[in-house]
Amino acid sequence: MKYLVLFAVLFVAYLVWRNDRVDRGGGKRRAPAAPAAPQPMVACALCGLHLPEADAVRGNDGRHFCGQEHRLRAGG
Repeated sequence: MKYLVLFAVLFVAYLVWRNDRVDRGGGKRRAPAAPAAPQPMVACALCGLHLPEADAVRGNDGRHFCGQEHRLRAGG
């Protein structure tokens, strides 16, 4: 009888271990996602803060600013 209980406990432990491996991708390692392409950086013409060009505010004279307030302060 005690061997039957021991077998049942080991079997349940095996099932839990196997389910844990299946939930984590079956033990297979996935290739890491490719990093994003680098973005061109620009500096704010007023304070010098570097930020991605896509996030910068462009003035009428072609200079880049970190925000609308700095663009208005510089008069561009």
